[in-house]
Amino acid sequence: MIGNVDDPTEIKRYRDVVRKAGSHGDYVIIGVEHQSTFDKNMIFRILNYDATTYINQVESKKEVYPVGSFVFYTGDEEWNLPETLKETLKNIPSEMEPNINDWRLPVVDLKTMDARKLMNRRLRNVVEISQSMFVGSYDGLRENRKIETESFMMAATFTCTNIRREDLLEGNEINMCKAMDQLFQRMRDEGKLNTLKGLLKVKLGTLSIFLEKQLTNASLEKLNVLTLNIFNINSEEDVLKIIN
Repeated sequence: MIGNVDDPTEIKRYRDVVRKAGSHGDYVIIGVEHQSTFDKNMIFRILNYDATTYINQVESKKEVYPVGSFVFYTGDEEWNLPETLKETLKNIPSEMEPNINDWRLPVVDLKTMDARKLMNRRLRNVVEISQSMFVGSYDGLRENRKIETESFMMAATFTCTNIRREDLLEGNEINMCKAMDQLFQRMRDEGKLNTLKGLLKVKLGTLSIFLEKQLTNASLEKLNVLTLNIFNINSEEDVLKIIN
């Protein structure tokens, strides 16, 4: 709500995160927008959010705190959009340029931010794991340390990494070294299963839903035996005799 307190105007604006932060007794209002894709109008959104926050403070007749906003960017491409209002605007007459107010759009890129500056251990873990996932660094993930499972899943969400909770060791904390070994073993096993299904489809033409399910639930040992006997398979019954 902005404008007159008794007769306000309703404007719907939704920030992702708003926090009041303090330093040495001085306070500021921090707004954070999470972006995983580019938005060429981002600077106008931020300007609108900030202006509305200032108007609300003025209309409430309370102390007006400074407002700062930034974009937390988690996309896999480098952010290449203008980060100031003047850079976004085109054809500003040179004689008027000094009179056009500017507005900054700070962008914090998850891929390149310095995790060492983060005081919160959990947040630092999320950033470090995310950065390893972005570059596909197995060694960067396979460190012998314990982290919260939620932190690992948050990094997977930020980076759109296909990891399910059931892929990880049970518990609120996981050992990164053991968890990644288990995860990569599952991925290797799934790769072997998919290859085997492909070979069987070439051999038999199609696979029934029942056989697909039986193959998915079969042990790795049974799948290895089936692979060795792939040239002797002539029907789904032959497959079932081996894996059951």
